[in-house]
Amino acid sequence: MAIELTYRRTSRLSMRIVKNGDVHVSAPFGMSKKEVEAFIVQHQEWIVETRKRVAERQEQQAAFYNQLPLTTKAQKTEAVEKTRALVEPLVERYAAVMGVRPSALSFKPMKSRWGVCNVKNRSIRFSTYLLLLPDWCVEHVVVHELCHLLEPSHNARFHALMDKFFPQWKEARKETRRRIKGEHDSNKSKNS
Repeated sequence: MAIELTYRRTSRLSMRIVKNGDVHVSAPFGMSKKEVEAFIVQHQEWIVETRKRVAERQEQQAAFYNQLPLTTKAQKTEAVEKTRALVEPLVERYAAVMGVRPSALSFKPMKSRWGVCNVKNRSIRFSTYLLLLPDWCVEHVVVHELCHLLEPSHNARFHALMDKFFPQWKEARKETRRRIKGEHDSNKSKNS
């Protein structure tokens, strides 16, 4: 376990456990290393428990993604074709309803995102791992990315568009996260 200390403009000490189990500590400029070390020692139990949870989450995510083997070129090609067959009809249907048209669709085995919309060139890339999700969760991802053609950021207007075009988006997002066991919880942090 490595401990990485960064001094920055902040009023308090904080730390978080990153995916590889290392501890990242942020401290206000001018704080002594002795105070930082005392903070780390004081929260040793939290560090141990959080590292354990992060490791368990990593194992759960690996088990989830390993359901779709993508080690050979043939497996990757087959996954792309299956994803294309699943996603393209949804894109066509929702694009017509929403009055948008992506310039291009592509498919890639991405684990960090289900989809990515390049607003400038209006292209959308989808993860082949969508094949591991229920159809209604895939539909949610398609609508989400198409909404970015109308609103680039995740602001109130974006959420209103999601409510309009896919009202059950919150449930779909929750189900997707449940299936991979809380992928977004690894950024929990401890503050002083």
